[in-house]
Amino acid sequence: MILHEYGLLAVSSVFLVSCGTKNDSRTSNINGGKLANSQILNWTESSTLATADLAKATDTLSFNVLLNTQEGLYRLDKSGVPRNALATKTKISDNGKVYTFNLRKDAEWSNGQKVTAKDFVYSWRRIVNPKTASQDAFYLYQVKNAQEVNSGKKSLDTLGIKAIGNYKLQVTLTKPVSYFKKLLAWPLFFPTNQKAVEKFGSKYGTQAKYTVSDGPFKLTKWTGTNKKWTLVKNNKYWDKKNVHLKKINELVTESTTTSYDLYQGKKVDETLLSGQQVKNNLNNKNFVKRLPTATTRLDLNQNQVAAFKNLNIRRAISLAINRTALTNKVLEDGSVPLKGFVPSGMGNNPKTKEAFSSETYVKKSVSYNLKEAKALLKKGYKETGTKNLKFTIVTADTDSSRQAVEYLQSALDALPNVSVEVSTIPFVQLLAKQKAGNYQATIKTWQSVFADPINFLDVYESNSSYNNSGWENEKYDKLLDEAENVYGNSPMKRWNKLVEAEKLLMEEQGTIPLYQVAKSQLLRSNVKNVVYNPAGVPYDWKSAYIAR
Repeated sequence: MILHEYGLLAVSSVFLVSCGTKNDSRTSNINGGKLANSQILNWTESSTLATADLAKATDTLSFNVLLNTQEGLYRLDKSGVPRNALATKTKISDNGKVYTFNLRKDAEWSNGQKVTAKDFVYSWRRIVNPKTASQDAFYLYQVKNAQEVNSGKKSLDTLGIKAIGNYKLQVTLTKPVSYFKKLLAWPLFFPTNQKAVEKFGSKYGTQAKYTVSDGPFKLTKWTGTNKKWTLVKNNKYWDKKNVHLKKINELVTESTTTSYDLYQGKKVDETLLSGQQVKNNLNNKNFVKRLPTATTRLDLNQNQVAAFKNLNIRRAISLAINRTALTNKVLEDGSVPLKGFVPSGMGNNPKTKEAFSSETYVKKSVSYNLKEAKALLKKGYKETGTKNLKFTIVTADTDSSRQAVEYLQSALDALPNVSVEVSTIPFVQLLAKQKAGNYQATIKTWQSVFADPINFLDVYESNSSYNNSGWENEKYDKLLDEAENVYGNSPMKRWNKLVEAEKLLMEEQGTIPLYQVAKSQLLRSNVKNVVYNPAGVPYDWKSAYIAR
């Protein structure tokens, strides 16, 4: 779920990368791409780093850092195909439930220890251990006994993963999972160094000095709260000869005005753009725009505001939002209105090839209609005995988040006796509030780990650790259970169950979709080719890691 909330990061962004650097002389021709002498990249981020612990990460930035500092069995190539990383050979049983991996013997942690099969066993057990309280533990539920271990019903040693010597790993699943290899390329499934966790205890992953790496880079200069940190080349990395980038300096700039000024002054190599900045740079040769599978939504917490339990009130709020105006006149960054919770790019009907987002479109749930919204609200007020509705929307303190929430405040204030307040807070604080369900309403963003509708839909299962808004539906749970556990090997039947679940979620307004987030990026040739994955496919240090 990079994310995710690989994907709690509510940022609509466009990237602009400088063509020039202080030293732009080129050396080395690799796969047709010449590299600059100075292999230092200066990058900006819109939020602070939340964690460097893969068991605790839930946001896109944390996963990006983990993807650059850690390594798992596979990495995704530029086309999203899993390629061998720490795995050198994989054998899958005839029933699709048992995976046996041979591991490379030359991989090391930055502390000098060998990376072994036991590191995977330790890591996965740590994630599903109830004491760890990992929000993403349910992703391992495909592994035998993972759910029972996570709920405290079985011991850690019953988890379906075991080391066969130092360099062979065996995983047993509860059922065949067609996308399992893609999951294994995600940080949650990476190994963890037991010695480091035991040495640092609760501090592990909270600062750079409390981390170790087995990936291309090491995290440095991060204190846990500061707005600057650096990724430096990890000389212990087994494939270091193909990592050409020496250093990535990261700087947090919540405002695109600040980052744009830094970019113009040649202090950074990239900047986020928003609104008028996007318009001003549409013809700039350094400007590129893309639409990843990140969706931004409004969640109404039924546990905090009783009126939100009423369907007509939830529908009224949704219909009062003009998503086209929000994306085209407020954000102005290429983001597009959502047709439902699941965005475009999440697969096509096995028979008709129709896109999931089109087949599941419930127009009445996401179309602007203020007159109908007022009528529904009046009906909801009568059903609940409510005379007025006051609530606060909390979101991140980034430019795009502020723009979005200010628009929502204005749109919803147009409803009778509705008063909306806004609270913008630092992103890391927002994550904590959302995880605890400590909000009345909040803006969330979700980004996929793999291209399948289930990666979005399972967010709203009753037992999902991310479902803290109070919406639950037994029929919805049953549909997803049937899709994954009954019809997992019947593509068309599985598809139909997922379609039905998405339509139910939208008809019930379990969440209120807003827009699919635009993200664009332009990289100089010497940036694009500085890092190579183990399969020999070139990718830049960041965009290939988050491409979906």
